[in-house]
Amino acid sequence: MGTSGWTYDRWKGDFFQLANPGSVWFGRYAGWYSAVEVNGSFYQAASDSGELRWRGQPAPGFRYALKMPKSIMQQRQISTMESEIAVFWRTVCRLESCLGMILLQLAPDQPLDLGWLHTVLKAFGDPSRVAVEFRAPAWQGEDVRRQLELMGSAYVSVDSPHHQLTEWVTGSRAYIRLHGRRRWFDDCYTPEELEGICKLAQRMANGGAQEIYIFFNNTISGDAQENALALKRMLGRGDS
Repeated sequence: MGTSGWTYDRWKGDFFQLANPGSVWFGRYAGWYSAVEVNGSFYQAASDSGELRWRGQPAPGFRYALKMPKSIMQQRQISTMESEIAVFWRTVCRLESCLGMILLQLAPDQPLDLGWLHTVLKAFGDPSRVAVEFRAPAWQGEDVRRQLELMGSAYVSVDSPHHQLTEWVTGSRAYIRLHGRRRWFDDCYTPEELEGICKLAQRMANGGAQEIYIFFNNTISGDAQENALALKRMLGRGDS
């Protein structure tokens, strides 16, 4: 459970009382949540030193979900893409037990190609650590679902103005990404909506998911951290 990132100016004086957005902020964040989705890796490939620095900070059981670098996802040659995935995978494995998931976000114009998807997922040392977020309707069919099940990779259940949450469980891990139901990245979930998300997570667990990653990406106005804490309390009470 957590949010997409942890350093936002809007959170100063609200969630974070200290002005320093560095390690002090992360230490406080890690005290509240059990995971974080690192979007920064989408724009710049993670470095060994950065990963090791993160690994030394959180409490035992904390998990990182790292977004696959955009530069890799945009490679046109599948052989080049495979080799760059292998390098990225070796880097993130330095996180050891703190490594949770790798998030692959496909572009809306990514053409449907099951062979391409199979090759990409196979390039990772452990495809069950990979969660795929599809943006195009063409990728929402049963053939894609079966391909993910074959590899043990997670289908990202997305909530946004253009997507509705789904209960697909395609591996031992499930992944829920909450962008905001009415407005992208700037929408506060109501208690009733959070109860629905709580029930979805419980159904996923009943459907075979041994780990469920839930990230709030409605970060613009500072709603993400409040929603995540509220859902954490609901799940802790065993709400259904």
